[in-house]
Amino acid sequence: MRIPAGTASLILAAAVASGTGQPCTAGSSDPAVTVQRSGEQPSRKGPPENFSGAVRVDPMLKETPPSRMSGGLVTFEPGARTAWHTHPLGQTLIVTAGVGRVQQWGGPVQEIRPGDVVRIPPGVKHWHGALPTAGMSHIALSEAVDGKVVDWLEHVTDAQYDGR
Repeated sequence: MRIPAGTASLILAAAVASGTGQPCTAGSSDPAVTVQRSGEQPSRKGPPENFSGAVRVDPMLKETPPSRMSGGLVTFEPGARTAWHTHPLGQTLIVTAGVGRVQQWGGPVQEIRPGDVVRIPPGVKHWHGALPTAGMSHIALSEAVDGKVVDWLEHVTDAQYDGR
């Protein structure tokens, strides 16, 4: 997994803010700092019921109470995209490579590029993915409510993807 320069500090800030450290051990007053090695969590294909096209998900950040934050690096091949979906507490995307698209239900299709930070408010129906001619990767960060981070909906049509 290659992450462009400048992105590492964003990842570190997200990991620190999310409480990825282990809980205090018995008799200790300080939490332990932990390091999760890249590649410890296996990559997986984006399931076809939630994605169109070839998508790889590399988990990066598991929910570790008291934090509700989880996240991963999502890589979309050209033309690949999510289905429409919502997040109970919203979602933040940090584009790391390529060029992509994002759209809120009823809004215009917007182009997203490396370094862009996309904030999706709670409950807003949206999709995101790559351009037809270029792949795109982003780090996706979401918080869980009662263990749930996403509600998947219907697939994005070709007309919606093309902005028609």
